[in-house]
Amino acid sequence: MSDRSSVPERICLKCGTHIRDERSTVCPQCHSQGLRAATFANSDQQLTLDAHRLIEERRQAGLEGLVGGLEFIVINTEPENQRAAVDELLARTALGVTDAFEDADARTVVLQHPGSADLLITSRKSASPFAGLAEHPRSKHLPSTRLETFAFTCADVAEYTRIQRLRGVSFLSQQPLQGQGSRFIQTRPSVYTGLSIGLFEKTSATTSHRHPSSIDLDWDFEKPALAFLQSIGRLDHAATRVRAEERDAAILEFIALTNYSFDFAIYVKSLNSITNVARLTASDFAMVFTSGIAPFSGLDTSAPTERFTNNYGPRTHHLAWDTEDIDAVYAGLMDDGQGFLLDLVGSPDEGLKQTFTTMSPHTLLVNEYIHRFGVFAGFFTKSNVTLLTAATGTQ
Repeated sequence: MSDRSSVPERICLKCGTHIRDERSTVCPQCHSQGLRAATFANSDQQLTLDAHRLIEERRQAGLEGLVGGLEFIVINTEPENQRAAVDELLARTALGVTDAFEDADARTVVLQHPGSADLLITSRKSASPFAGLAEHPRSKHLPSTRLETFAFTCADVAEYTRIQRLRGVSFLSQQPLQGQGSRFIQTRPSVYTGLSIGLFEKTSATTSHRHPSSIDLDWDFEKPALAFLQSIGRLDHAATRVRAEERDAAILEFIALTNYSFDFAIYVKSLNSITNVARLTASDFAMVFTSGIAPFSGLDTSAPTERFTNNYGPRTHHLAWDTEDIDAVYAGLMDDGQGFLLDLVGSPDEGLKQTFTTMSPHTLLVNEYIHRFGVFAGFFTKSNVTLLTAATGTQ
């Protein structure tokens, strides 16, 4: 028999139970099969090496330059919450409704703002490939609600699909879907993020998110006459929370599917948190991945990020909107009844101000508002990241 003290300790990802039984394949407490080493911790060295390797593989495969910036986002809701989700976004962002339609698969409302990615708010009528991803303590009451897809421009969807299939990537359809002036395909949901990556090719000067079978949806929406909305601009970034032990895999998967690169990470050791930023260029929408440094160890011992992934599963936590006058936006939102997880943090001297709203009951998303001042050349500051991360501890 082996010496029990030499057996590597493992931990249950579901309930946090520590296990030192070399024969055990399931948690003795909750019977989950999700076990991993208790001594795991993240670092950037291997991630950076792997990211450089993937970018070179991407280039050699002929993918470099095929994928561009973010074109649109798909947020699915429960059918009874779809209209309320649209009304909320109209009152909290610069977006306006430009189309509403339905087909055999879903009802869709399109929200747009010049210079920003579109938001498609959908409610499915048919079976979802994302089914089961919400089976977590604080998301299971809204099983169909999540940000599902980030869709990027693509110069040649058919060629992209051919190359990626040779690399082992699976898609939700055998062939790209033909839209009105467009072609589109998306990957199967990631086991690391719960997200799908979409590829959108414009085939004519006039494009639409409709399918050939789409018909008008007889819904009317009104943009609120709120002065502060004029100070809100484009979608700046989105942040997805992933498990600590899947942080590298999530970022590398995203790099392999897009033309983005890993840019930098900010560690907040006091909160067991890493904020990782992937970018296409300095002026494009950025993709942020937040994880723990060390994995979930239990609700009473884990910090905010790992508690979030335990409570909601890996998913997008917030959408961040650029502002021209964040003080006016913050005051206007407060007057309109919006709740916040914290006050404004940062200052012009530090280069930026930010805040988080409370989570939407319709989309399970938080809105971030961000204002970068003057010649500030950075993306985040560590002090702001620390305060924002801490503020999410109640979620």
